[in-house]
Amino acid sequence: MRLPDSQVAVLEAASATDERTIEQLSEATGLKPETVTGAAFDLEDAGLVSVSATESVSYTITEEGEAYAEAGLPEVRLYRAAVDAGAVDDPVSMGAVIGAADLDGPEVDIALANYARKGYGEVESGRITADPDADPESDAEATALAALVADAGADDEDALAELDRRGLVERSERAVRSVSLTDDGVTALMEGVEAAETVDRLTPELLASGEWADVEFTAYNVEADAPETRGGKVHILRQTAERVKDTLVGMGFREMDGPHADSEFWINDCLFMPQDHPARTHWDQFGLDVPPMGDIPADLLERVRSAHLEGVGPDGDGYHSPWTEAVAREIDLRGHTTSLSMRYLSGNEIGELDPPERFFSVEKVYRNDTLDPTHLLEFFQIEGWVMAEDLSVRDLMGTFEEFYEQFGITDLQFKPHYNPYTEPSFELFGTHPETGELIEIGNSGMFREEVLRPLGVDCDVMAWGLALERLLMLMYGFDDIRDVHGTLCDLDLLRETEVLH
Repeated sequence: MRLPDSQVAVLEAASATDERTIEQLSEATGLKPETVTGAAFDLEDAGLVSVSATESVSYTITEEGEAYAEAGLPEVRLYRAAVDAGAVDDPVSMGAVIGAADLDGPEVDIALANYARKGYGEVESGRITADPDADPESDAEATALAALVADAGADDEDALAELDRRGLVERSERAVRSVSLTDDGVTALMEGVEAAETVDRLTPELLASGEWADVEFTAYNVEADAPETRGGKVHILRQTAERVKDTLVGMGFREMDGPHADSEFWINDCLFMPQDHPARTHWDQFGLDVPPMGDIPADLLERVRSAHLEGVGPDGDGYHSPWTEAVAREIDLRGHTTSLSMRYLSGNEIGELDPPERFFSVEKVYRNDTLDPTHLLEFFQIEGWVMAEDLSVRDLMGTFEEFYEQFGITDLQFKPHYNPYTEPSFELFGTHPETGELIEIGNSGMFREEVLRPLGVDCDVMAWGLALERLLMLMYGFDDIRDVHGTLCDLDLLRETEVLH
């Protein structure tokens, strides 16, 4: 029997009594693992060997895991410090215990999150107790972590799964293929197998010399494993943003752009947001320690100041709260892209506008929010507005229905809402395709006279701010935007998700 060199080598290295892995055969033959795999599949097709596959799971400790293996898990350190502080007998101050445990930064939250979960004690109202029966020496996660560091292997699947969830280890799976000789393979070896010279491609030299007629060409197995190559791709969030832009341009809108760091004047004051509004504190927005903005038009600044202090029109009353130019000139990261709308509507950006006009932006904004499945510190907002005569809420709702229908969302719900800058106002909701719960997807309304008059606009303007990430959730069924955006994103999810058109 004549076989290619690689197949002869694998056949001779295989055994009829023991299964040998691709790695073992690679070492025995001196061939690359992928060459051995291809030869094994060809031999299997010929009935000379059998190939079996099993799943192998391995864990690799991360840099953070190595640090905790050396210093101890944060919750274990917290427990030992609590015991030393006497928390077994009476609750003690949590601050003192945290300091004694040498916990810093995110370790504090990690320790507190796992302390009660593992039954080490309770944390309540700033005080901590320690369970005298807890045994940190038998902590399953710490034991598994230590075993991985020592290359001793760990077999507690629950502990390993928790370490994986915490990012202290990385779990990987791979198929381990093993090869063994069949009866036909043993017979072939006994009768004698001869290596045949093979080539894997037809070259000009073979054609010119005529040798192509005498050589044996390598057979290609299109089902054989090949190395996985992952190239870069446009993030699904960016792809969706581009589709939103195309949709709005198709609806007759033009795109706005502008600074991410802007003055309080453009971000809040032009929107008739009082300077003592809770949303304008450092609890909600990010202030920058930079020089104040100097290039605000003086006449516009005065009209906005007057609107805040005196109101607009004969029935206007303004706010009975302080307003200072110094605050208006302070620089923040924009909490919404409505600052762009103010710049354009005022004529400051591209000159005075004549109705009808339509503008939009799909830009990043920044808010000091609590991270959860629907909130991030930075996200994309779909800003838009229409300037025209005799606009109504009905026009606004119709615009939303036309826009969202392009993305397969037809079950919009509207809820009345209050904004300092729009009246009437309402929020938009859509139904999550997987959970069935209502997801808030945007805020909208008709700009108030107190906003429009100082800007020099004397017709109606309807406006909105929609969340791009929430649109993504409704389109693809994601239930946590941290899976697609930020440091915790699921890379496999992003690679495998098909773009909807």
